[in-house]
Amino acid sequence: MNNAVNNQALVDALAKNLPEDASEVEVDQIFASELFNFLGFQVNERVPSFHTRSRTNPVDHALRHNREDDIFNQTRTNPDVLVELKKRNLNLAPGSKGYKDTFTQIQRYLLAENCKAAKWGIITNANHIQLFRKHEKVVHPATICLGINPENIIKIATLIKEKIDKPRKALTVAVYNNKGGVGKTTTTVNTAAALSLSGKKVLIVDFDPNQRDMTNCLAIKPSTPTFYDSLIDKNINVRDVISPYIGYKKSKKEYGFDVIPVHEELSNFNWDNITQEITFDRLSKELEQLKNNYDYILIDSPTNWSIFSVSAVYAADVVLLPVEHNSLPSLENAAKTIKEYIPKVQQARRKNRDFGPIALPIFFNGGKMSEPQKRRVQIYIDKLIQDTQKNSNNKFNLQPYFYPYYTKASKNRTIFELPYHAAIANYAFLHTPAAYKNKVVYDNYKSLVKEYFLQ
Repeated sequence: MNNAVNNQALVDALAKNLPEDASEVEVDQIFASELFNFLGFQVNERVPSFHTRSRTNPVDHALRHNREDDIFNQTRTNPDVLVELKKRNLNLAPGSKGYKDTFTQIQRYLLAENCKAAKWGIITNANHIQLFRKHEKVVHPATICLGINPENIIKIATLIKEKIDKPRKALTVAVYNNKGGVGKTTTTVNTAAALSLSGKKVLIVDFDPNQRDMTNCLAIKPSTPTFYDSLIDKNINVRDVISPYIGYKKSKKEYGFDVIPVHEELSNFNWDNITQEITFDRLSKELEQLKNNYDYILIDSPTNWSIFSVSAVYAADVVLLPVEHNSLPSLENAAKTIKEYIPKVQQARRKNRDFGPIALPIFFNGGKMSEPQKRRVQIYIDKLIQDTQKNSNNKFNLQPYFYPYYTKASKNRTIFELPYHAAIANYAFLHTPAAYKNKVVYDNYKSLVKEYFLQ
């Protein structure tokens, strides 16, 4: 079937053939089948009612292109795309109960045991459609939830097809908290080390020109041209400002990551007129060129909501938020980032139909809590969540970001804790991540990357 026929069939499915009150079965048979044709999946590249776990939890459809001697609807293994359908009159508009429930459903399917190879999830009721991306353990929206009709369906389906056909390899992570002293740089370099020891190719970016903590921590000497040069001069290739860092050798194998450092002259630079030379989307455009060269790109973001922190969050897929249990401002600033700063960036990205970054759940970075301290922190977080939910001017549900395992049944208030270890500070003087040199530190950061990133 040629493109013109596919296009018209998809338009007709919405314009002529699908009832306004179509059932889920009708959405499946009339609309979804034509959508799958448009996306390029043949009949034998589709499996309906695919079991995401052993004999349980079937998702409506799983899709994957056939490989040599591997016909998907025969082998039924390693799906690439999962699709959850709903009846047409179920409200899938953003913020609705139907939307929230369906997002939770597709997220659960994508993380299920039979779907480890899956990279994409689609939800649709033929009135709305949204694409989700899965990178290892992270599921995040790849598009906003889009209203569809006969006039725009080809444009929207093309956008989805292009993303599925040309996936970006890297997950970009901004490490940020508006409060200083919470260990953003330490988190960035040791997370990079733990990921590299897991076989991942990692790039870390020092985007705090005033402090240069990450560049100094690793004793990286920037070459010429500098990263700043590549930001203001589009003729300079960003690949020319990357420095390799090797921090660990074992059995003749080297482990390390790549670094984009900050030139020391920039720490004394007058940044008052920086917005005249660098727009907040410039970093994102530079890193876009590198996303097929790495598994993870980590950005060490500065304190305060400035052009640099805005740029870092704008460039990210997800935001990792370290906090200190004995610092109420770090908790308050994490909440502010989640409910105010990130939504502003999401709004700016919507012009491209991108959803923008999402926050990962907070974690306690360093320190050991006694049970009385833990109870006091929980009381404070509970109040923070309740006050935000009651705020008529900016009502927001912080609970998933502070208590990711909480349900009405379990009331689980577990927050991931990264223990303090003196070796972390000691190895900073040796200009190497402690995770490369100390087994206890490595085990701690290995737990962090398993909690947030690795399957």
